[in-house]
Amino acid sequence: MALADQTLYCRDCNSEFVFTVGEQEFYASRGLTNSPSRCPSCRAARKGQGGGYGGGRSSGGGGYRDREPRQMYTVTCSSCGQEAQVPFQPRGDKPVYCSNCYQAQGSGRSSDRRSRW
Repeated sequence: MALADQTLYCRDCNSEFVFTVGEQEFYASRGLTNSPSRCPSCRAARKGQGGGYGGGRSSGGGGYRDREPRQMYTVTCSSCGQEAQVPFQPRGDKPVYCSNCYQAQGSGRSSDRRSRW
């Protein structure tokens, strides 16, 4: 199927813009299947604000900096018995480790996995 320039309308400013054959080929080469919904100037403005691109790393983008601090739970490490803070509420049916013991447990598991494959 031959590509042709497409006339689209921006979802933000309602202005008309052209989605060129070259842009369509670029999108296709990146595996993108949807046409852009914003004109180039609104895309650039949104990207400059950090909204929708890369998780909102700049201020004002509604990203991770606007979140409440993660609730931490105090637990007793199943290996060394020391008190530790974890970002999940333990269910009680699995062991919970402090960060040092968890790293020691994890390094042993990953080497076991490598030897199996």
